[in-house]
Amino acid sequence: MSFHRKGTLLLAAFLMNTATAHAATAEQDPSKIDLAKLIECTTYDVPSYNNFGMWLTGPESVTAMKQFGLTELPSENPFLREFQLAAPVSVFGRQTSRIAFASSGPLAVLDEPDPHPLAKTLGVTAAVDKPNKFLGAKEILSSKEQLENSDTVLHTLITLNVSTDDSHPGKTLAGCSYSIEVE
Repeated sequence: MSFHRKGTLLLAAFLMNTATAHAATAEQDPSKIDLAKLIECTTYDVPSYNNFGMWLTGPESVTAMKQFGLTELPSENPFLREFQLAAPVSVFGRQTSRIAFASSGPLAVLDEPDPHPLAKTLGVTAAVDKPNKFLGAKEILSSKEQLENSDTVLHTLITLNVSTDDSHPGKTLAGCSYSIEVE
C-alpha cells in the first residue's frame, strides 16, 4: 500500500471521528447513547456511532457491555457481532432481545420471517427481493463536504436498512448504517 493511500485512509479514519452530520445530534459520551434511537436512525450522527463502537469494542468493553446489558453470542456471520440484551428494547414498534453490529451500524434481530411488512412501514425500498434474500435501504441523510484546500470530498451517508440473511433464518434484521466515505 502506498504512503499516499495510507495517508488517505488515516485521514478518513480521523475525519470519521471528528466530522458531524448536519441533521443529527453528536453524542460525545458513548455511555449516554440511547440504543433504540441509534438502531432506528432517529438521533445520532456518524461520529456518535463511531465513538460508541470504539467504546463497545475497546479497552472499556466490559464496562460498556455491562452498562447496556449485552452478552455476546456466537455468530455464524463473520460480518456481524451479535448480542443478547438483558432487557428487551423497543425498536420500530417491535420488541427484541437480540441486536447485532455490522461495521457501519447496529441492527435489531427481529422474530419476523417476512421483512416486507416492516420495510413497507418504514418506507424502505428493496434493492434485492428474492424468496431467500431481502435487502433494502432508505436514505436518512446524505451530505457532501469538500475539505478546505483539498480535492478530498467527504460523503456522509446514514441509511435505514431492512434485510434477511442466511445466518439468521426466520429473522429480519433492521437498523441504521452510519458512514463517511472519502471521494
